[in-house]
Parts: sequence; structure tokens; C-alpha cells
Amino acid sequence: MEEQQLNWIANFIWGIADDVLRDVYVRGKYRDVILPMTVIRRLDVLLEPTKKDVLEMKDRLDKAGVTHQDAALRQAAGQAFYNTSPFTLRDLKAKGKHQQLKLDFEAYLDGFSPNIVEILEKFKFRTQIDTLVEADILGSLIEKFLDSKINLSPNPVYESDGLVKLPGLDNHGMGTIFEELIRKFNEENNEEAGEHFTPRDVVKLMTNLIFMPISDQIESGTYLVYDGACGTGGMLTIAEETLLSLAESHQKEIAIHLYGQEVNPETYAISKADLLIKGEGEQAENMKFGSTLSSDAFPTQQFDFMLSNPPYGKSWKMDLDRMGGKGEMNDLRFVIEHDNDPEYSLITRSSDGQLMFLVNMISKMKHDSPLGSRIAEVHNGSSLFTGDAGSGESNIRRWIIEKDWLEAIIALPLNIFYNTGIATYIWVLTNRKPEHRKGKVQLIDATPWYRSLRKNLGKKNCELSPDDISRITDLCISFSESEQSKIFPNEAFGYWKVTVERPLRLKVDLSDESLNRFRTVCAEAKDETLYTVLERVAKENGSGPHTDYNLLKSSIESIASLSGVKMLAKRWKLIESGLAEKDEEAAPVIKKIHKAGKASPDPLRGLFSATHDGKQVVVEYESDSELRDTEQIPLLEEGGIEAFIQREVLPHVPDAWIDESATRIGYEISFTRYFYKPQPLRSLEEIKADILALEKETEGLLDQILGIGSE
Repeated sequence: MEEQQLNWIANFIWGIADDVLRDVYVRGKYRDVILPMTVIRRLDVLLEPTKKDVLEMKDRLDKAGVTHQDAALRQAAGQAFYNTSPFTLRDLKAKGKHQQLKLDFEAYLDGFSPNIVEILEKFKFRTQIDTLVEADILGSLIEKFLDSKINLSPNPVYESDGLVKLPGLDNHGMGTIFEELIRKFNEENNEEAGEHFTPRDVVKLMTNLIFMPISDQIESGTYLVYDGACGTGGMLTIAEETLLSLAESHQKEIAIHLYGQEVNPETYAISKADLLIKGEGEQAENMKFGSTLSSDAFPTQQFDFMLSNPPYGKSWKMDLDRMGGKGEMNDLRFVIEHDNDPEYSLITRSSDGQLMFLVNMISKMKHDSPLGSRIAEVHNGSSLFTGDAGSGESNIRRWIIEKDWLEAIIALPLNIFYNTGIATYIWVLTNRKPEHRKGKVQLIDATPWYRSLRKNLGKKNCELSPDDISRITDLCISFSESEQSKIFPNEAFGYWKVTVERPLRLKVDLSDESLNRFRTVCAEAKDETLYTVLERVAKENGSGPHTDYNLLKSSIESIASLSGVKMLAKRWKLIESGLAEKDEEAAPVIKKIHKAGKASPDPLRGLFSATHDGKQVVVEYESDSELRDTEQIPLLEEGGIEAFIQREVLPHVPDAWIDESATRIGYEISFTRYFYKPQPLRSLEEIKADILALEKETEGLLDQILGIGSE
């Protein structure tokens, strides 16, 4: 069904809400009634043809004393669900008295099979019945949903001549309708939809990207497909349709099992209801309710294909707290061993958990099957670059790329989603890269490839045409470079974050004025003894200023020792903060002196040759935190860190060194850098013409202001 038709149905249902609920509910509360009623009608229309068979089967089973009736009733209904009440919605439409209607409607809801009862509980629909009955609008509501203008069944409605009057509504189509309704409801509440429903065109591209590159390797057998943020389930069902079609074209017989998890009760209810409606009762049981991050419903399961559009820009702090917080989390999905680090953290900042969903999928990869696993997941731009080296986000990118799982990233057109106009990207991962792709990542800029919609659907003003989808898929499969496709070695996205230190240089003024100020400092610290020591040092060494803090420090230690005063660390800190001053002309402050033969000079790493007490030694200097800097050095830098520092840093600050203990490896991916297209400069003739035009315009204004030519 075309998206314009789906939008029309959504508007029709919205019209039902406005007609029936307007004087009883505020618009933002329409959803509490309209969403479950839409599902109920969708269930009801499929049960109508077999209603008599179900009631007869129920009667026989009761008379025979059969306790476990579920399987027999499903068979009688011809569906994975049933309703044993004597009513259909059409029967209830004819009811007159509203109290009797209430009793019959509740009996109708009670008659549903347990799997449907769970769905209705997730909608919390029963809490609305009293309000609907008291306002005497329940009957009108039911009547509106029975209108012949709309078809909520997956089966088409035919004219008497056999032509299709109303097309059937498939799972993804229903998801589109629900997303449009939810968007309208959220707008009424001034809410921002946290989850972004994935349009069919984007889903089709995603399924192509995970299936088409290995289509000729699909063998007869069973395949498991998973979505950890399944929403209404549309992505899973389109994936199922695509895989079945591919298998059939290759003359293979396959079975597909769908698995999904969803945290939103309404969308979970929709996903489960729709699978039941399609007769896929077993698949419906694989739809689980709850948070994928903190309550993984499939902790030991592995899947062949995974695709998802997780929430982005949305806090997962509640999940993080449930898992023990960042410091106490021990979930093996998110704290792993990598690069000789047994506690390599993949935990992102709590304000955005989208990459955590990708990590969850990776934890469910098959590593022993011929095809391994393939993943397609939608992200916004922050997943490409957010997070400094050593952060959870950067660690995830590093882990994925160093494991050589990242196959491609595709930049989608702007405004391709219903609820957001921001830049979005499809990440494609596999643990079975073909030989020619190993060690490489393909970036595709598909932002120019789309066709405009005649009318916006929310914020969606464009879509991927079948030709656009084929073009992107073919480009990914061909693994060729072009203006829109770039191929890079894995290391191109990595860098060293290097900390560059410079020595602390202090001078000390022991004049009377400075000592008087220091006396106040010592008094406030209740350490007059220290002032007495410094007073003696001044008498012995002069007022200075002393630009070699190392020599002065030896003198202070000597006089303090003779005076029976211990120079504790806090006293040195008091001198450095209350008496010493930084001076770039002063000698570097020595932190440590290495004994002869214990260390070799290595200025780049902070080991400097120096003379101390007339002997040649190797020293380390105290670093000046105010002069500390960092450099981001590409992993592909020729000559590595040392060559970069020698070339870019030391010519400007020859006393600098690097703190190797602080060096971190980070990864980021910049589409802007790789696909930047500078705007051409304007010609001198164009610029000159604009200037002359402005001059002419301003001359006229000036004449008006001065009154020239007005007489």
C-alpha cells in the first residue's frame, strides 16, 4: 500500500477520534483509546468468518470437560488467536443501552485468547471503558471503526465484479499508520517522539544491504532474524519477505524465525498483535516486552541476520542504574576483553544509548556458521564521532573496526524519517568479510539520491525510489570507488591521543615584601615554623629572585634539617603556591634523578641529560599542568608518534615531551572530511557587479536622507 494511502487511513482514524472523543478527552489522550481500538478492530475483522466455528468448538470442549482448549480453539478460528465471547464488534454496534453495552463489551474483551489479553493489558485499555460508557460514546466509537471506507485487515476488500475496492493492510503498513497517529498525539502534547519509526524505503535498503551481498550463499535451512528495538515489528516482517523472496529465486527452501524486543508497551502490543493476525503465532511468542539493555530477553541466543533502528539521543540512565551503574556494571555484553585489557569498557554516556544497541547485536553474532552474522542498524551522526579516545563510544568504534566487522556506512538523505530531519546513517557489519573487503571500510554518501514526496509525512519530505535503493545496493556490492563511494583501510579512522608535557619552571623571590606575604599564608595554614625556615634561607641565600628552584630546594631541605623541621609534601605545596612564581626563563623543576646506568636519556619521553652535583645524570622534570596539551595523531602517520612530535611540536617547544602512560587510541569517522565539496569561488566580474549595484542603491538612499534633488 502506498504511503499516501496509509496517511489517509491514519487521518481517517484521527478523524474518528476528533468526532467521538473531542468533548470527553483532551487531544493528547486520544491515543489511550484509539490505538487499542485500532488493534481490536484489526483482530475482530479476521475472526468474523470463523466466529460460529469457534463457538461450536468451545461448546463441545466444555461439554467434554477438556481443560486445555487453546490449540483446538486456534484451529477452529484459523488464526493464532480467538475470541470465545458470543459477540463480534458488529453485534455490539447494535446494542442500545449503554450499561448493557458495557457488560457485553467487557465480555467480548474477556473472550479473547490469553495472548490477546496480554496485548490489551499493555494498552491499559480497560481503564478507559468506564469513561467511554459514562459519556455514552462507546457505541459510536465502535460504529466508526466499522466504517466501510477503511480496511484494517491484511486481506483486500473486493467489489462485486472482483476488482479490489480496498487493498489489504500489511504489518509495516499498520506500523506506518500507528507512527503517524502517535506523531499526531505527541504533537498535541508538545512531546518529541523519542523513537523514529523506520519508513519502508529505508527498511528495504537495510534488508538489501544485509541479504543481497550474500544472496548466492543462502542455502536451504533455518535462519534467525532479530531486532532489539523492534517497535511495531515492521522491520522484521520486511526482512522476512525479502529473505523468502531471495531464497525462492535461488530455489532454496528455508524457514525463518523472527525475534524482537520492545520497551514501549503500545508498540510491543502492536508488533505481537500483527504477527498473530498474520497467523504467525510462534513468531508472536518470540516478541518480548522489556528493555533490551537492562533486561535482555535473548541472553544466550545467536542470530544470522540483525537489523534495527534504536532510539538515538535518548537517555538510558535508568537502564544503567538497574545494571549497577558505570562503575559496577558486569554485563559481559558491555565489559569485554580487548587489546590485552580484561575490562575494556563499551559503556557510553548515559545521555545516548544508541551504540549500546549495536553492541548488544554484536554480542549475538554467530561465529561458527558459514555465513556468520550480518547487521544493519540506523544511527544519527553522533555515533560516528562522539566521545574522546578511551570513552565508551570511541572504544566501541575501535573494537568494531579492529575486529574488522565494519563493512560499510551509508549516509542517508536528510528528512527521510517521519519524526526527525537530522542526518542518519546505516551501519553494515559482518563477521564474514570476503577476502577483497578485509581490512577495509566503505563509506557511501547517498544524500543526493532521493525523490521528493508530493506531500510531507511529518518531517519526511523525500523517499528512496527503487532505483535509488538499487544504486546504493549495487555500489555496496561492487565495492568500487566513485564520487559517492570511498574505500579506506581500517586504520584510517584511528588515532593516538598523545599528551604533551612541558616542564614546570619556578622562580622564588625572598625579598622582605614577598616573605611578609608568605608569613600571612603560613599563618592561615597554621604553619609558622615553615616561615621561620624560609626566613633563614633568605638570610643565607639572599633575596634573589632565585631562578633555579632545584638549588633553592636543596638549601631549604638542608636548613630545615638543621632546624629539626620535616619538609612534608604539604609544606612544599605551600611554598609553590604561596611563594614561588612561574617563569619561562627559570630552570626546569626536577622531579626525579636516576642513578648512573639506571636510565638512558630520551628527551621525547621525558628523560633528560643533566648535571647534578657535578655529575652527569638523567632527570625527569615536573610537568606544568597549565602548559599541558594534547595532539591527535593518525595511526597512519608516517613514522608514528615520534616523527609527528619531532616535526610538529619540538620545533616550537623544544623542552616538550610525551607522557606515554596517558596515550590513548581513539576512532572516529568524519563523512564531512571525506565527502567535503567546497563551494566554487565567485568570479571577480560577479563581485564587481554586486559592489556597483550596492553603490548605486546606497547613493540613492544617501540622496534621500540629505534631501538632495527634493526641491
